[in-house]
Amino acid sequence: MRRVSAFDVVVMACGLALIALAAQNLGPALAAARGDGTPGTFTAAQVECISHPGHEQCTWMGEFRSDDGTVRRAGIGFYGSDRAMFAPGRHSRAFDTGRPGHVYGPGGSNEWIVVALLMAAGAALAAWPLVRRRGRARQLQES
Repeated sequence: MRRVSAFDVVVMACGLALIALAAQNLGPALAAARGDGTPGTFTAAQVECISHPGHEQCTWMGEFRSDDGTVRRAGIGFYGSDRAMFAPGRHSRAFDTGRPGHVYGPGGSNEWIVVALLMAAGAALAAWPLVRRRGRARQLQES
């Protein structure tokens, strides 16, 4: 059986890196999908936008305060917001999963889909060189 090539090692390492990246976000993504977290209120302060050719992506930044007053996060984004969603000083129900950078609205999030796709892609990349080698070994045996 032939040795593992440097290319195979790089492909497998990329796959494992994708799995590690996705695993870090799995807990918060699942919590956001279920609507689990600390309930509270998001108060909009300002909208921040990034313009790309033919596209603009905006996020409202503000403050989150839990219903019981124990959690207060300033400079936090409201996940899934756009330019027209708020005006400065407007409030919305939200929940905090503990994820850095943003809180979620009452509808939750479908981020888990991206996380699941990253994990699947990582697993496919990590396994691909091994599956390919196994297929070649089987072809050699049949010849």
